[in-house]
Amino acid sequence: SHEKICRYIARESELVVVSVGYRLAPEHKYPAAYEDCLNATIHFMKNIEHYGVDPANVIVCGDSAGGNLAAAVSQTLAGRSDLPRLRAQILIYPGLQALDFNLPSYHQNRGVPLLFRERAAFFALQYLNGDALHMQEVLEGSHIPPDM
Repeated sequence: SHEKICRYIARESELVVVSVGYRLAPEHKYPAAYEDCLNATIHFMKNIEHYGVDPANVIVCGDSAGGNLAAAVSQTLAGRSDLPRLRAQILIYPGLQALDFNLPSYHQNRGVPLLFRERAAFFALQYLNGDALHMQEVLEGSHIPPDM
C-alpha cells in the first residue's frame, strides 16, 4: 500500500528506502509486527555495506501503526553498540498511546475521519490481542485499575 510513496521518497531524496511488509493483526498478534520490523532493521544494518548505504544516515519512519513500530524499533536499538546508531526517526501520526481514549485530543477529534475514536480503540485491541470483546471498557477507561 505504500510502495508509491516509498519510491517517490527514494527518487526525490536519492536515498535507499527499505519498506518492511510486516505481518498484520488480527491474524498475527503482537509482537509479530514489531519482531518483523526489528529483525528487518537489524538485518539491514548488519549488512549495510552490501546496500551501499552510509551507516550514519539510517532513519526509521512509519505512519499510524507503522509509526508505533518505528518508535519501538528506535527505542530497542538505542542501546545497541554492535550496530550503527540511527540518525533519526520520523513518526507520521503514530499510534503511541492506547491506554486512555478519553484524552482531550480523542474528544476534540472524535468525529474526524478516518480514524474515529472507536476505530482507534478497535485497532489497538486488534493489534494487541486480536479481540475487541472489551472495547466498551477501553473506551470508558475502566480497563486500567484505578490505582494506576
